[in-house]
Amino acid sequence: MSEQLIYSGKAKDVFSTDNDSELLMVYKDQATAFNGERKEHIPGKGQLNCKISSYIFDYLIKNGIKTHLVKNLSDHEQLVLKTELIPVEVVLRNKIAGSFAKKFALEEGKNLPEPIIEFYYKSDALDDPFINDNQITSLEIATEDELNYIKDQTRKINQLLIKLFAQDSLDLVDFKLEFGRVNGEIILIDEFSPDNCRLWDHNTHTSLDKDVFRKNQADLVETYQKVLNRLEGAK
Repeated sequence: MSEQLIYSGKAKDVFSTDNDSELLMVYKDQATAFNGERKEHIPGKGQLNCKISSYIFDYLIKNGIKTHLVKNLSDHEQLVLKTELIPVEVVLRNKIAGSFAKKFALEEGKNLPEPIIEFYYKSDALDDPFINDNQITSLEIATEDELNYIKDQTRKINQLLIKLFAQDSLDLVDFKLEFGRVNGEIILIDEFSPDNCRLWDHNTHTSLDKDVFRKNQADLVETYQKVLNRLEGAK
């Protein structure tokens, strides 16, 4: 397979392949926080994120969600479909936590009456600013129909994952998704791991996600391994 680096991100590198319709995605042993201001090399993190994301994407695919995942190539590499990135991060919140709690001076942990969906323009240079529906359509980032589809898919993914994580005594607090277009169809891309979601132990409310790195609460690799063990049934 002939590979050429086409994108280097905080947690993954993306390479071209011999097939113009597919890309190689390689997970890094790197953790970042505060939009890259803090960065550390953490051996084993990339492998865990790849395994967790593969498990989640396989589950979503089996339940009718279309994604970019083609197959796993190793414990830290995936072959994925090449898509046209929609430069919007989609955040869904089930509970009050993180920046939402800080923004509105609210106590963390309370269930929201219904899930909240927020959009953020994907730009490191601009620090991923909040963007609303009208701005997205006016800037021709996505059409109104595409936005409605993205919201619908996000809600479906939320319900599927709430059910999955609940079986493992985990509460899905919030998460971030990304979508892309392939042959005119919008599909789920990127990854789903403790890097881009908040997971709390249902009984203790202990964080089992990247907050342990942000807040220096626990070892990140040990924490992610706990999540993988629960998903795989080794509780």
